[in-house]
Amino acid sequence: MNIPDNSFSTPGSRMNPLVLTHVSLVNALGPGIRATLEALQKTRGGLVRCAFHSSELDTWVGQVPGVDEIRLPSFLSDHECRNNRLALLGIEQDGFADAVKSAKKRYGRNRIGLFLGTSTSGLEETEWAYRHRDPDSGALPVGYCYRGTQNTYSLGSFVQKVLDLDGPTVVVSSSCASTAKVFAEASRMIESGLCDAAVVGGADSLCLTTLYGFQSLGLLSKSPCRPFDENRDGISIGEGSGFALLEKSVADSDPSDIRLVGVGESSDAYHMSSPHPDGLGAVMAMRRALESAGLAACDVDYVHLHGTATKANDSSEDKAVVVIFGKGKPCSSTKGWTGHGLGISGIMNAIVAMLCIQYHFMPGSLNTSRLDPSLQSGYLMETREDSVNRVMSNSFGFGGCNCSLILGRTI
Repeated sequence: MNIPDNSFSTPGSRMNPLVLTHVSLVNALGPGIRATLEALQKTRGGLVRCAFHSSELDTWVGQVPGVDEIRLPSFLSDHECRNNRLALLGIEQDGFADAVKSAKKRYGRNRIGLFLGTSTSGLEETEWAYRHRDPDSGALPVGYCYRGTQNTYSLGSFVQKVLDLDGPTVVVSSSCASTAKVFAEASRMIESGLCDAAVVGGADSLCLTTLYGFQSLGLLSKSPCRPFDENRDGISIGEGSGFALLEKSVADSDPSDIRLVGVGESSDAYHMSSPHPDGLGAVMAMRRALESAGLAACDVDYVHLHGTATKANDSSEDKAVVVIFGKGKPCSSTKGWTGHGLGISGIMNAIVAMLCIQYHFMPGSLNTSRLDPSLQSGYLMETREDSVNRVMSNSFGFGGCNCSLILGRTI
């Protein structure tokens, strides 16, 4: 792929690193960071046969158990939906709410920004409402609240209230890049002085529209998804929530702290649902992330791929990785463990990248049994224990919306 160098130019200078001072995570592997770490280390996957509500699809999903039993506090009843229940479950993990409470004492509640992502929001609640319309008038059920559930900003309003924050609040909905792009948004807002710290992350939840929508595209696998496998046949949809508290890196910061050191975004707008076949947008995002971090490709130890397990996406990302890193750079996808979390792929990938740095490993590829011989990147079939100081984390979405993050520690 021959693209002029000036097509990768990035406005502005090298970004100032931000420290991930606290994170939380919920997915099909269980609630909390420890559940994901142990599953990755023990090669225990979280995908199950789809039995989601009334669906009759022959596929596997990464469903979080017990979400339907969670109930929101009464003062948040207008926000009652699966997506916000998942968000609450995430906030309650890993001491995250207490970490934000401490940050409010340092900065003030109006100086902490909130930048979240979702693709589904509370769409399942609207599905339920339409199934229970008045048979005569067609009116939706009394009590259905679009603003507090399906509206994309519902997630921001809900989390803002739960964490009692009053800083800038933004919800990004750019398909599978949503919760990667919030890192970039937070970086810009902190750099501009509009806030001193930021909560980033989001939630995405299973719903029938998503399941049947991907089925109509012919993109659902009938088995647990197999990224980069020769016989891969589609995705396994997942759900969950994840959050990170970002703060400025100061002179006396602990060198072992994990930092966001680079962000890169692009929009190639190649097709509504298919990636550019040569990975044009992915190349641009990865190149811009390296530029904003002031790093060369050789400075990155491992690439956490978007790796959806569809023919087109894996091929496109493989070509892009080879353009940037060559054929030997260790890389892999963890969607065989969690499924494709759609809008929360970015935060899940970023937190896994952080775990790779902290615990010195690069995960292999669950369910992948025979690597596609047409792919040329350094894809890992087995988990590798090794020193990891910098990781690039990729999230690429519909419409050519792409975002790459680089996380690392001082070395």
